[in-house]
Amino acid sequence: MRIRIIYFLAALFFVPTIQAQSLWNKNQLEAVRKSLSSGQPQYLPAYEALLADAEKIMRKEPVSVMMKEKTPASGDKHDYMSQARYYWPDPAKPDGLPYISRDGESNPELEKLDRPKLGEMANAVMDLTLAWYFSGDEKYAHRAVEWLRTWFINEETRKNPNMNYAQMIPGHNGGKGRGIGIIDAYSYTGMLDAVRLLEGSAAYTLQDDTCMKNWFTQFLDWLLTSPLGVDESNQKNNHAVAYDEQVILYALYTGNREIALQYLQEFPQKRIYTQIMPDGSQPAELRRTLAFGYSEYNLKHFIEIVLVGQKEGVYLEQAVSEDGRSIFKAFDFLIPYIGKDVTAWPYQQISEWDYKQQELCKDIYMAWLSDPSREDYLEVYQTFNKLTPEDRFNLLFIQPEK
Repeated sequence: MRIRIIYFLAALFFVPTIQAQSLWNKNQLEAVRKSLSSGQPQYLPAYEALLADAEKIMRKEPVSVMMKEKTPASGDKHDYMSQARYYWPDPAKPDGLPYISRDGESNPELEKLDRPKLGEMANAVMDLTLAWYFSGDEKYAHRAVEWLRTWFINEETRKNPNMNYAQMIPGHNGGKGRGIGIIDAYSYTGMLDAVRLLEGSAAYTLQDDTCMKNWFTQFLDWLLTSPLGVDESNQKNNHAVAYDEQVILYALYTGNREIALQYLQEFPQKRIYTQIMPDGSQPAELRRTLAFGYSEYNLKHFIEIVLVGQKEGVYLEQAVSEDGRSIFKAFDFLIPYIGKDVTAWPYQQISEWDYKQQELCKDIYMAWLSDPSREDYLEVYQTFNKLTPEDRFNLLFIQPEK
């Protein structure tokens, strides 16, 4: 194994204005804000789209877990509850129970529970926070804090810090959730970068900060010690990688850097060398009916963890096993299929072919950010990317034009 792990002395002298972000890059955000203030046009379409979306959110009421149509088996609506995405009523049973699997086909019943609201909340906080940061208008920060208080803090509406009823399957296990349901909480990872940015606003108080960090401290403990958390950590596919990313980011947010560094250091042996083959394939994802999509989705987690690791002095992009397994090798396995018809893909991808190709282009750009010497990745992105000027990705990751 070849991996370089370096801990910079500078990390001991933490500077919030420079190092506050984990997935986002504060220097990138500052460069975008400077570009906007100087009237340069590169980011203007994305900024205007952001403000338009933020204005729509300003007119909405914050969502909470109390709004779902059903109550979890615990009897407490404060417990998050979602339904397994690919499970449907059994047509051979009068009541449809127990539900049966139809892999790759989403059941619209999911919309009645908490998963859509969790995503809506996280996206609202991110959009409102970015609108405040780039515009300087505190009204957006105040609204972002209201969404956070509703979901995490206010006694009447707050979510309990567990995922005990995530991705339950009707008719199975008494309505209890499953370890793989923890991936629903992945939306919190980007949201926490927005929270860290909000710390610089007048709207976000010390009490808010204390409550948020207490909530995520409890949630991190649940992830590390609960049976469902342990089960998710033992998965062999994208779920385990997403689990690690959550643990790392929640640990960094709550000040538990020791846990974050442990997971970063163990990541090559635990995830890269077990999930990626010497040819770059990811067998656990290729067996799915959405094989390209899940391979891309897992790579998204991989490259995000790489970028987080770099800020902590752990260089996972340099991790290569003796037989050649690496994150970049996984990119190289997928890249030849970009720009081709789905029929060229030798595995299944029953939907979302074009969408997932574009998502992979974003991941490839992030891979180039992690190692600018990979100019071939930048060329692939520039050749096949169809990113619209309004896309939020421009604000968060695309470097300023020189």
